[in-house]
This record gives sequence, structure tokens and C-alpha cells, in this order.
Amino acid sequence: MRDTSSTSHVALVTGANQGIGAATARALAARGVAVLCAYLRPSGPGEGGGEGDVPGPSHAADPYHAARSVDGEVVAAEIRRAGGRAEACEADLADPAVPGRLFDLAEDRLGPVDILVNNASGWIQDTFTPDPADRFDRPLRPVTAETWSRQFSVDAMAPALLIGELARRHRARGADWGRIVGLTSGGELGFPSEVSYGAAKAAQTDYTLSAAAELAGLGITANVVRPPVTDTGWVTDEVRRFVASSPTHFHVADPAEVAKTIVFLASDEAALITGNVITLR
Repeated sequence: MRDTSSTSHVALVTGANQGIGAATARALAARGVAVLCAYLRPSGPGEGGGEGDVPGPSHAADPYHAARSVDGEVVAAEIRRAGGRAEACEADLADPAVPGRLFDLAEDRLGPVDILVNNASGWIQDTFTPDPADRFDRPLRPVTAETWSRQFSVDAMAPALLIGELARRHRARGADWGRIVGLTSGGELGFPSEVSYGAAKAAQTDYTLSAAAELAGLGITANVVRPPVTDTGWVTDEVRRFVASSPTHFHVADPAEVAKTIVFLASDEAALITGNVITLR
């Protein structure tokens, strides 16, 4: 059911063709927010273009890869059928020119962006160990300049440029309300077996927390959500058993459950919540 307490806000959600990104786009639209669904379908098995929750296996036929291959226009069209406003744009966030183009497109078709959800990931599973696969039988590859570059360009550089673009345009139009939400993963000891992914997410976290401090005077809040294990098509019975036996993982979440927290952080009700990493379990 559509929430009739609509707003004039416009959101840019990256990785919005599936999983947490798509669920967030739908949930924001249900609150009256216009949404630009940015996305990138993988060019091949195991390539980037996913989202912020723990990724799945790299086989072309698996459900996770199939979900990532969905056209973002499917999500945008669903929102429009429900009475909302949405556009979709396929773009590679590894291109530093893309953030500006996404904001231009949003402003042209929907209005000025005041909600930014940095959800997309260029996930590549690399490691310092010679093991051929991780505990869930997902193939590993060694850390290289290529794996580092792809991971950091999408998960660290792009969020930084998107935040900078939001801040610049916000100042230029004299706006006094804004929301930034990032997605992270990993832990105190990094992210063994997904080392560049964890490091890039840590960089994004630092950018977001810096934005919370630097942009507070402009009425912009910035927070990071660390989702639990989230079932976007990759979760197997083995993964569920791992979560059930873990002292730190309590639930296997549905993307819509994670989206509820993101949407709350993007609301008026969350005006006093900024500069936080919010861990969901």
C-alpha cells in the first residue's frame, strides 16, 4: 500500500536492480520519494555490479548471478505502476564521470537529489591465501592490481564522488535537508577471503562518517548500515547452518528488512542520527 504522506524528495539508489538496492528503491517510493535506480548488470560470471550485502557464488546459472542480471527498468516500472515516480539508468560507477551524469539525469527527470544511497558494489572475491575456494565453495583469486582497482573504484571512489556531487549541488541551490546512507561489510579484523571488498567498504565508511561531520551544517545526515547475512539469491543451507552456529550472526535477513532501516535513516524522523555505523544482526 502506498504511503500517502508523500514528500518532494528525490533519491539516487545505486545497485538498485536487485537485492537491498531494489528493496530500498521500492520502500522509498512507497513513502512518496522519487527514485533514480542506478545499476550495472555483470558482463560475465563473477563480475561486479552487485550490492552491499555478502555476495554469492560466481556461476553463471546461480540465482545470485541471475538476480544481478535483472534490468533496473523492471524495478522502475514496478514503482511507476504502483503510482510512484522512478527512472532507471545503467552505468558503470568505475567511470569517474558517471556520478555527475547520474545527478544530471535525476535533476532533469525527477528533480534535485537530496537522498543518496550508496549500495552498489564491484564485488570481486580476492585473498592473500592460495586456497582455491572459501568455506562456501566460492572461488577465490589472488589480490592483484586489477582486483584492487575494480573493487575500490566502485565501492570507495564512486561513493566519495557521489557524496561530493550531492554536497556541491546542495550548496549551490541553498538546500537545508539531505540524507546519505552507505552500505558496508567486514569486521574488526578486516574481511578474510574477501580482502579488497572489506578494505573498500572500510574506505567508504570513512568517507561517509567524514561527510557526517563536514556536511552537518548543511542539514545533511550521513550514516552507514552494516547488514546481516542477506538472502539475495546466494544463501544456501550451508550458509544458514553457519549463521545458526555463529556467535555474531543472528539472522538471515530478507532485503526488504534491511531496506526498512535505510529508509528510516533517510526520513525526517532520523534527523538526530548521523555519523553512525549501524550493525544489523
